[in-house]
Amino acid sequence: MNKIKLMSHLVAGYPTDELALTAARALIKGGADILEIQLPFSDPSADGPAIQTACTEVLNRNYRTADGLKFIAQIHSEFPEVPIYLMSYGSLIYTPGVENFCKKAAEAGVKGMIIPDLPFDFDEGLTAACKANGMVNIPVAAPSMSEERLHKLAHAGFPYIYAALRVGITGTDTKIDDATLTFLKKVSEGGSKVYGGFGISNGEQAKALASSVEAIVAGSVFVRIITENKNDAAKLAEKVEAKARELTGF
Repeated sequence: MNKIKLMSHLVAGYPTDELALTAARALIKGGADILEIQLPFSDPSADGPAIQTACTEVLNRNYRTADGLKFIAQIHSEFPEVPIYLMSYGSLIYTPGVENFCKKAAEAGVKGMIIPDLPFDFDEGLTAACKANGMVNIPVAAPSMSEERLHKLAHAGFPYIYAALRVGITGTDTKIDDATLTFLKKVSEGGSKVYGGFGISNGEQAKALASSVEAIVAGSVFVRIITENKNDAAKLAEKVEAKARELTGF
């Protein structure tokens, strides 16, 4: 069996910068191809309980955007060949100025931005600012979109689109069925490569999804493992790596 391409999600600074770095190393060792690193945010619209709790814990340490970018820069310097996508929410990007934020993100080593609450056609200049700084904006497609809007996004010329496999929040289990695969086909019909995620937590789901996407995306499953093992760095690394291997078949 071919290795399944994996984009794995991490919350910057969770539970500490050192343990988050341990987790990032374990993910890459386990075969993760792309790291999606989330800047903690206090009022997320798509994150489930595991990620929300992790974000709250990090923010309680007065963690700032600058700390998150420093963390990303550290990973990028250690693994320059691994693409890093920054995931967060619009107000964090908009407040310091979209152009200014994108410049700083690119300098830290970010290759793409995933900002779920900035719609692809009203993105406050995010796509242009990403392009100007050698990054890509990766808009989010959801099954709740109208056919017309989904068609518009699929044919808008984005190199990559993140497909949320169902409506609601991350972290609850997702069934890969015919409706899921039909949705993914529609997202990719304009030629964009598709990342598919939301509730992916085991090898069976990964296999069912693999042939329909550029990479599978898994997040809450890793955040839960990190939470369960945050008092034992060696065990945390071992479990994160094992889960990445399960998902990638690596």
